[in-house]
This record gives sequence, C-alpha cells and structure tokens, in this order.
Amino acid sequence: MYKNLVAALAAACCFSSPALSQNPPPPAEPLKLGFVYVAPLADTGWVHQHDLGRKAVEAALGNKVQTTFVENVPEGADAERVIRDLAQQGHKLIFTPSFGYMEPTLKVAKEFPGVRFESITGYKTAANVATANARYYEGRYLAGIAAGRMTKTNVAGYVAGFPIPEVLQGINAFTLGMRSVNSKARVKVIWLDVWFDPSKERDAAMTLFNQDADVVAFHTGSTAVMQAAQERGKLAIAYHSDMRKVAPDAQVVAVTHQWGGYYTQRARAALDGSWQSGNVWGGVKEGMIRVGDFGPKVPKAVQDEVMARQRDIASGKLQPFRAAIAEVKDNEGRVAIAQGAALTDAQILQMNWLVEGVQGRVAR
Repeated sequence: MYKNLVAALAAACCFSSPALSQNPPPPAEPLKLGFVYVAPLADTGWVHQHDLGRKAVEAALGNKVQTTFVENVPEGADAERVIRDLAQQGHKLIFTPSFGYMEPTLKVAKEFPGVRFESITGYKTAANVATANARYYEGRYLAGIAAGRMTKTNVAGYVAGFPIPEVLQGINAFTLGMRSVNSKARVKVIWLDVWFDPSKERDAAMTLFNQDADVVAFHTGSTAVMQAAQERGKLAIAYHSDMRKVAPDAQVVAVTHQWGGYYTQRARAALDGSWQSGNVWGGVKEGMIRVGDFGPKVPKAVQDEVMARQRDIASGKLQPFRAAIAEVKDNEGRVAIAQGAALTDAQILQMNWLVEGVQGRVAR
C-alpha cells in the first residue's frame, strides 16, 4: 500500500494539465510608426497638425502602436538619412508629410520593400508607397469669402513659399472666393522660396501691409504673418491651425487640416494586413479640411455665410474651380475655365497659372 501511495504522489507531482503546461502566447509587438517633420514642432502650424494626427493614432489604437517623430528635418539628403534610419530601427509604417520628402521617400522605399510609406502631399506611388493630400484650396476659397467681406482697401496679401500646384491652387481659390463677394478685390503675392523662415515671413507681411493690404493669407510654416498682422492692427487668415493665441484680434478665420482620421485608418490597415498603396485626396466632405475659429471682428452674418458655403462644398453644390456663371481668366487674360465648365482633378493638380485679380507671376 505504501508503494502505491508513493507512486500516486509521484504521478500527481509530475502531471499537469495542458492548460497549465502551455506558456501564454507573448503579447504582439506594437506596430512602430515613424513621422518626419519638416519644421520644429510648435503649438500651431503644419507640423503641429500632423503631430495631432500622430497623437490621434495613439489615442485610438493604444498599445497596438508605438510612434516616433523626428522634427526640423530639411528636405533632401537629411530627409533621406532620417527616413532610412527610421526604417532600419524597425518602423513598419513611415509618414513623410512634406512635398520635398517625396523623392527621398521613394528612394528609401526601394531599399525596404517590407516597410510601408505614406508620402503626404507627394504624387508618386510605388508598391509600398502611398500618397495622400488634402484639398486645401476648398478652405482657401471659404477664407477668401471672409476676406472679401472684411477688407476695406479691397487689397489682400498672400505670403507664399514656392509656386508649386498646391500653393497656386490656394492663391487662386482664395482670390476667386474674395471676388465672388467683392468684384473689386485684388491679391498681391510675395514668393519666399522657403517654407519656414519666420523673419522672411514677417518682412513679407509688413511689405504687403505697406502696399495697402489690410488682410493677408499665407502658405508658410510659422505664425509670423499672424503676429505681424496683430502688431500692425491688420487682419490675417490663419493656416494649418487656429492661431488666435498669437493673433487674438487679427485672426479672421482659420483654415485647418485634420489628419487624425486618415493616419488612424492607415495604421489600422497596416495592423490587419489590408494596407495597399494608393492616392487619397480628401477635402471638406471627407473631414480633412475645415474652416472656423472666427476672430472677434468678424460679424455673425459673415460667419454664417462662410459656414453655409462650407456646407455647399461638402454637398458638392459648390466647387471652387467651376465657372458656374462666367468664364474664369488667368491674370494674363487667357481663358482658364470656360463658362459652365469645371477643372478636372488632373488639371487642378497640374495648375501652373494665377487667376485674374492676382498681382504676381509664376516662375517658369
């Protein structure tokens, strides 16, 4: 009997159920996401909006993702180096939100076919490179309506980085929006040939104010234009972000872009294996562009008008580059949009002209 008891105890000691003997599966490694920023991260501006998008991914997906960003990376060789470093460090989805990052992104993507890349504002795709952009021009048109109602000199200024199609779309849409409510409106453009240089941006704004502009818009990376308007007692259109913090009296309206939804969708696709290359161009309808954040000097009637037109764009009733009533000419007198016609997306994406009412030239 003693022998039987010992044998039973030995058997009990050495036996364990399958549920207890199997180790639990290790937790899945988070998807590493990389973001490359063309300017320093601040509390407003282009980079700020993309960083809000990064944070939205973290909030939506929690420990399924791990994000990294590198700020103030110049376009060109530095960008290529940083993008390559992120890929070597195990990032499997890398967002590169600047037009000048397109070629470096494509080059690095060839070296890392297992990594997915998102070229934001780029237009060239590859098997592992998708592109995405927003229809900023829709917000510009709406801001133009506000500017057309608010100007007293009928002169607006526009501080612009480079004459690429995206910027030309914005200038033209802004001018068309202004002139839709104020046929006397003119827009003066100053080109900077740089995206981020607060000193140059400020100087350009001051020059425009000295040339009778009482409201300015801009397509650059800092808040310098807004601050200049606040200092001079003029008006300005905020871009990328709400900038009332730095220009509480000067801000007319803000044109903002919203990246959180897109970035989260693409991260989910990378996680579940459904990610594919492609091209997304979303605007007001898709929630990627919006206007609002009106300043204290803007009458409610103007605010209501702008918001009504925003709803019209969302529904498709209003298209900024459709000549619904009369033909649209460029500022050299040529017909750019025939009466009753609308530009196709391909034509908008290749835009290389300035509309009637703009004082400035496109470098060719």
